[in-house]
Amino acid sequence: MKLTFWGAAQQVTGSMFLLESDDYRILIDCGSDFDLDEIGRKNRYEEQKGVFPFEPSLINTVLLTHAHIDHSGNIPNLYKEGFEGRVVCTEPTLALTALLLKDAANLHQKRLNARLGSKKRGKKQKEVPKDYYVEKNVLEAMDNFVPVSFGQRYRIADNVTVTFYAAGHLLGAAHIVVEVFENGEKKRICFSGDIGRKNYPLLIDPQEIPQVDYLVCESTYGNRLHENTAEPVEALADVIKRTCIDIPGRLIIPSFSVGRTQALLYTLNKLYLDKSFPFIKVFSDSPLAHSSTKVYQKHGRMLNKEARSFQEDNDMLFDFENLIYLESSDASRAVSNYNEPCIIISSSGMVQGGRVEQHVEANIGNPYATILMIGYASEGTLGWRLLNGQDTISIRGKQLPVLANIEKIDVFSGHGDQNDLLKFVRMQDPEKLKGIFLVHGEQQSMADLQSKIQEFGYNSVEIPSRGRTYEL
Repeated sequence: MKLTFWGAAQQVTGSMFLLESDDYRILIDCGSDFDLDEIGRKNRYEEQKGVFPFEPSLINTVLLTHAHIDHSGNIPNLYKEGFEGRVVCTEPTLALTALLLKDAANLHQKRLNARLGSKKRGKKQKEVPKDYYVEKNVLEAMDNFVPVSFGQRYRIADNVTVTFYAAGHLLGAAHIVVEVFENGEKKRICFSGDIGRKNYPLLIDPQEIPQVDYLVCESTYGNRLHENTAEPVEALADVIKRTCIDIPGRLIIPSFSVGRTQALLYTLNKLYLDKSFPFIKVFSDSPLAHSSTKVYQKHGRMLNKEARSFQEDNDMLFDFENLIYLESSDASRAVSNYNEPCIIISSSGMVQGGRVEQHVEANIGNPYATILMIGYASEGTLGWRLLNGQDTISIRGKQLPVLANIEKIDVFSGHGDQNDLLKFVRMQDPEKLKGIFLVHGEQQSMADLQSKIQEFGYNSVEIPSRGRTYEL
C-alpha cells in the first residue's frame, strides 16, 4: 500500500492524499490550493501537464472529509480531466459542498466574463486558468456524490472498507478510517480531516476513532492554544455590550459563510432570548451563509443535544426578531447608511474578498466601529494585517488609516487547538501505531506539534513534503 501527499503538505490548504493498494486508487479530499497565486498555479499546471499531478481517470473513488473549499474545491476539475468514480461523504457534506462549489463556479464565471469583456475592448485576453470551472461542471460532479452515515462500515472495493466518524469541525465533517486487506493482512489508516473541539455551538463533539496503524493528522493549531475560556454567549455578550450598548457603535464581524456564521447566529439567538439584553439590529450579509443556514436547519437531527433541545423549545435555531438577511448587493451597500447601533456579519472570515471588504472599507476610519475577528487569518490577508496592528491598510486600491477598534475572540474557532490535537493522537497506542503524518498546517506549527507528540512516546512522526510517497 502506498500513500502520496499531493496537498496540504507543509502548508495549510489544498488537502489531497492518494492511497493506492494493488490496482485500486483512493483520493482523500481534493481541495483548492490557496497558498499559490494564479501565476504559481499556472506554472505548476504547465509542469505537470494538467491540474493534477496524476492521471484522474485512474482514480477509483474520492473520500471527502468535509465541505470546505480547501478540501473539496478541485472535485469538478477531477471530473473535467477524466475521473468517472464516486465521491463518498456524509449527507450534510454533500449538501454544503454543492453550495460551496456553485459559489466557486459563479466566481470563476464572473472572472471569465471580465476577461471576455477585456477582449471585446481590444485588450489582450489573459489565458483562462486550467482550474476554472462553471456551474455545469459542478452539477455533473454532484451527480456522482454518494452519502453515507457516521459509524457504519462501507465496502468500496473487494479489499477496502471505510468508516466515517464525526470530526466536530463542521456539520457533516468526518475523520475517515480506511481498512485495506492486502497480502492476507489488514491495515488501518485514519485521515483526520479538520479536527473540531468539544462543546462547540451546534456541533457534536469529535468522536473517538479505533486503533489504527497509520494516522494522517491536521496541525492547523499545532502550536497554539485557544485564549478565550468563556462560553460563546458570555464572550459575545461582552463584546456587544462594550461596542454597541455602552457606546452607540457598529460591530463588524468577518465570518466564514459555512459553519462559523451559523454558530454566531445560533449564539445571538440564545442571547436575545434573554429579554433583558437590548435588541440591536443584526445584518447577515452573505447569500451563501443564508443557504448554508437552511442546510443546518434541515439537518438539525445531526446537531448536538443542546441545539436539538433549543430547537424543540424555540422552533427556529437561527431566526430571531432583529435579524435581517441581506440578499442583494444593493441591500448590502445600503447598510452603510444605517445610523443606529448594529451588528454586521459578513464573509469572508479572513477579510479577503467577499462583501465584508466593503463594510471594513466603510468603517475602518470610524472610531465608533469595531471589527471583531473570530477565527484564523492566513498571513498576508487583510484580516491578518488588521490583527497585526497596522496603522494603515490598503483596501481595493485605497490606503486607509485604521481608526476603528480591532478585537479578537477565538471561542468560535472551529479548529481544535494543540491540546485537542494531542488528545486526538493519544487515542492511539504508541506501541501499535506505526506512523503519524502531519499535514494541513504552517511549517512551524507542524514542527512544534511533532516535538510535542514525540514527548509522549510516538517515534515515527513525519512531516511529508508535496509529492512524497510512503510505503505502508
